[in-house]
Amino acid sequence: MPWDRNDMAARAAQELEDGFYVNLGIGIPTLVSNYVPEDYDITLQSENGMLGMGPFPTEEEIDADLINAGKQTVTELDRTSYFSSSQSFAMIRGGHINLSILGAMEVSETGDLANWMIPGRLVKGMGGAMDLVAGVQRIVIIMDHANKAGESKLLKKCSLPLTGQGVVDRIITNLGVFDVVEGGLKVIELAPEVTMEEVRNKTEATIVGS
Repeated sequence: MPWDRNDMAARAAQELEDGFYVNLGIGIPTLVSNYVPEDYDITLQSENGMLGMGPFPTEEEIDADLINAGKQTVTELDRTSYFSSSQSFAMIRGGHINLSILGAMEVSETGDLANWMIPGRLVKGMGGAMDLVAGVQRIVIIMDHANKAGESKLLKKCSLPLTGQGVVDRIITNLGVFDVVEGGLKVIELAPEVTMEEVRNKTEATIVGS
């Protein structure tokens, strides 16, 4: 059966390596913090100027002034540091973040990413995604395989405004794990009971190597 949001987050946590500096995008990516291996030293970075985010707070721990870039309340660690947004983006643009796990509206078979706006709809802000995909060493996407109308979100070519061209390394959907390779997307892993036939039927992008 397809993975749910927590299953996708748990699978994305397998992309972490001990000692990594990691930026988590808004939405499903924030759940990845719940699945960091206990023996790993992972430092989470937030664009609004926080390095070393702790887990989500309990009701007793909530501090309304302590938030991540998605305006969710978080906790701090003994080693947490705070700084300006400009310094935060200097870390990102300077290539000092090992991995960013982001959400997406569309991804193309060549690794193009669209995740910041839908024309005609209110946009609160561009956010940091364009800087993240340009400066972070590895980009992993978590997203549903299809939209609410059942249409594939893994496309031959994105229809929405791009966040970046050729920037995506790996995609984790509710159906499986896919790498961007020459010629299209390569299936790395399938969710339980999901078949290759189902993936092909629900994917507009070219599936290669299987």
